[in-house]
Amino acid sequence: MIFVIMQMSPIGVKQMDTDELRTKRQNKEVQLLDVRTENEFAGRSIRGAKNIPLHTLKKRINELNPSIETAVICQSGMRSLKASKLLQKHNFINVKNVRGGMNNWK
Repeated sequence: MIFVIMQMSPIGVKQMDTDELRTKRQNKEVQLLDVRTENEFAGRSIRGAKNIPLHTLKKRINELNPSIETAVICQSGMRSLKASKLLQKHNFINVKNVRGGMNNWK
């Protein structure tokens, strides 16, 4: 019997690591959503990321393009996981949570 391990969390959200994010950003293949607070974002952020704090995402979801790949990041990966689920519920076609969040971004 062969088992295939997919890069998904237990709730069905695909994951990406920071190396994959870096490559996709260099190739302009992904929109990056940072769901941390405005203060966290101001302290340290990834150039070109769109900051929409998790608590405002439902109201501001129309600021994002649902038809292109969306990488979602926060500080550690927990808020971005919640945001990824929300985006999937709103028919975003390709959403990935950045594993480890900004804690893993170097």
